[in-house]
Amino acid sequence: MINQAEANSSPPHPGRSAEVIPIGAAAQQASLRICLLGYRSAPYGGGQGIYLKYLSKALVDAGHRVDVISGEPYPHLDPRVKLIKLPGMNIYENGLASIRPRHMLRLSNWAEWFGKLTGGFAEPLAFGMRVDDYLKRHGSRYDLVHDNQCLAYGMLNIQRRQALVTTIHHPISSDKMIALNAAHKWWEKLLIRRWYHFLSMQRRVARQLRNVVTVSSQSRKDIALAFDMPEQGIQLVYNGIDTEVFAPVPGVERRPLRLMATASADAPLKGVRYLIEAFARLLRQYPGLELLLVSKPRPGGETQRLIAKLGVGHAIELVNGISTERLVRYYAEATLVVVPSVYEGFGLPAGEAMACGVPVVSTTGGALAEVVGDAGEVVPPRNSLALAGAVARLLDDPARRAQLGQAGRDRILEKFCWDVCARQMTSYYRDVLKAHENS
Repeated sequence: MINQAEANSSPPHPGRSAEVIPIGAAAQQASLRICLLGYRSAPYGGGQGIYLKYLSKALVDAGHRVDVISGEPYPHLDPRVKLIKLPGMNIYENGLASIRPRHMLRLSNWAEWFGKLTGGFAEPLAFGMRVDDYLKRHGSRYDLVHDNQCLAYGMLNIQRRQALVTTIHHPISSDKMIALNAAHKWWEKLLIRRWYHFLSMQRRVARQLRNVVTVSSQSRKDIALAFDMPEQGIQLVYNGIDTEVFAPVPGVERRPLRLMATASADAPLKGVRYLIEAFARLLRQYPGLELLLVSKPRPGGETQRLIAKLGVGHAIELVNGISTERLVRYYAEATLVVVPSVYEGFGLPAGEAMACGVPVVSTTGGALAEVVGDAGEVVPPRNSLALAGAVARLLDDPARRAQLGQAGRDRILEKFCWDVCARQMTSYYRDVLKAHENS
């Protein structure tokens, strides 16, 4: 791993020749030199870090050479993937008091500081400036650059110099509308609008990108509508699930009446409110029912207040910061998994649970219906009564739970594993490189 100071003189990837291979020649070789970008890539806090981790590993497994350039927080990567750190000031974690005069020597830091000072979110803009500067000097090391939804102005500069692919998981305008609908006070709405001001940049950039890929048919429709882009110009490559890690665990018995959910507790998009309301209803019918919620609610936040109001805290266990191995064991112990999201661009929690052979109750929010298909119980989003009913039906039908658990595992192996994703992405990369050479 290297930091920003080292990035200016960083050597080629270990084991690579220092010779720069012309892109035309590289495109004909089995192995491509790929640079993946992530403006923030928390390994457990969001889908973008998971996407970088597993896509980079799958591409290396397929024989390609991959670097990841990321801002903080950094992803957890396969040892064969080189992480190039481009740290910002990370103000949202460190606070404005962490700023020092030396930080103000860079324009990107000014952008990040001013965004935080005025209630905005400038990390994508600042990262785009940093990575554009880095690739001006080191872009010749790569055949292709793949941006993971930064959508900053700097990406347009990169596109002018070399082949660029951009993944848009889903239009964040969906998050904005859900957050606005959940806000009750005028000043809360004002702060939300300011926070999401970066969407205007993303819309302008997205419309100028030549090679956009997304992770579900639902996301493709939503992106085309939100960004005013032709739907047929957006490539579909489904996310994958690590089916070796996320798999049934032999010898682990399911705990009777154990529900499980993995979601950001205070993000309205994730629908935890409807899960808690459904759980409160179910407790009346199943007094021994328990809920394991993999999440970290904000102290005094909406989720904690709702749990206290409904008096269900005694039956809910909250865990966070756990290892993947621990998460898989929790799946193995669960009677069933509930995915209450209002919207998902793909739906990793549903896919991971299905890969582990756990029966799933899910909403149809966003792309969840695509992922779950007929291998789970699906209900409309924002409907705690329907959610409770679907859970109750499965709690009362062990045979149906067993059937759905196996069907879910089979569906993920067939359609949503990372080796399938890597093959499809490689084919798309080669099409992009050919078009870039001919432009």
